[in-house]
Amino acid sequence: MKVITQLAADLGRQLQILNAHVSTAESCTGGGIAEAITRIPGSSAWFEAGYVTYSNLQKNLQLDVPVELFTTVGAVSREVVEAMARGAQEKSRAYFSVAVSGVAGPDGGSPSKPVGTVWLAWGVGERVFSELQHFAGDRDEVRRQTVKAALEGLLRYAAAEISNQG
Repeated sequence: MKVITQLAADLGRQLQILNAHVSTAESCTGGGIAEAITRIPGSSAWFEAGYVTYSNLQKNLQLDVPVELFTTVGAVSREVVEAMARGAQEKSRAYFSVAVSGVAGPDGGSPSKPVGTVWLAWGVGERVFSELQHFAGDRDEVRRQTVKAALEGLLRYAAAEISNQG
């Protein structure tokens, strides 16, 4: 918990330097990233919105994720999290976004997407970056590791933006 809170506080400092906002689009973390961010006093200065889109229907309705992606590549995929990240940016008008979709367990895994499989995507202006992670542990541990990875990615991309401005 301490590490995640520190990451969120560091993110806030970086976003304030950039005068930028972030939004979250979460599935497997159920709002955990937004909760970590809003744990920080003053986060209203840099946190725009959080979308908890657990169902495919809500991913489509709230974030404009194309329905056909769910049947062609599945909810836990690069294409879906990238669409979630773009949707969060477009809906909230935040410069940064992070999106996550994964199999936290204990059920729901498959041979191709076992428990612990998580896709993350970060929107940075017009660009979107994504990565696949395989986390170990129980449901809580997978979710906690996902929140940590999401914040670490936001910090990495915010730091790059600061460097580009310098």
